[in-house]
Amino acid sequence: MCALMQNNIAFLTSDVSRLLRKRFDVVSRRFGVTGPQWRMLAALRRSPGINQGALAQWLEVEAITAGRMIDRLEKSGMVERRADPNDRRAWRLFLTDAATPLLDELFGCATDVFEEAQQGFAPAERDMLLSLLERVRANLLEETPPEKSLVEGALAHG
Repeated sequence: MCALMQNNIAFLTSDVSRLLRKRFDVVSRRFGVTGPQWRMLAALRRSPGINQGALAQWLEVEAITAGRMIDRLEKSGMVERRADPNDRRAWRLFLTDAATPLLDELFGCATDVFEEAQQGFAPAERDMLLSLLERVRANLLEETPPEKSLVEGALAHG
């Protein structure tokens, strides 16, 4: 059973993700932010103007948790809330100019972490790893089959 778990794609990708997050958390502390705050800043760089609910969903945290992180980042001058022109109750989130140098430093550190993680990989192996992971993601982004067919598939193969 243990060997099955260690060779399972879900276990391996989850474990690699956990180890990367752990490493990013250690690195980010040198710059006065937590790993989750780094993820939030990176998400805001990728999707400026996202609202708190969508951001919380993307980060897989509760809205109240995202709200507290936003409060701290706003207080530190990294994030600003702007009124949503379509919804008076909602706020759109944006990075401030002060966040740019920090994110540049953090992304430089991320490159170092990725280099460490792929140490000993040939360039073709790095490209293949990314390509295969992108295909797995694309497969999983497709519409989820109904639960009944999942059960039938498991019974047919099990």
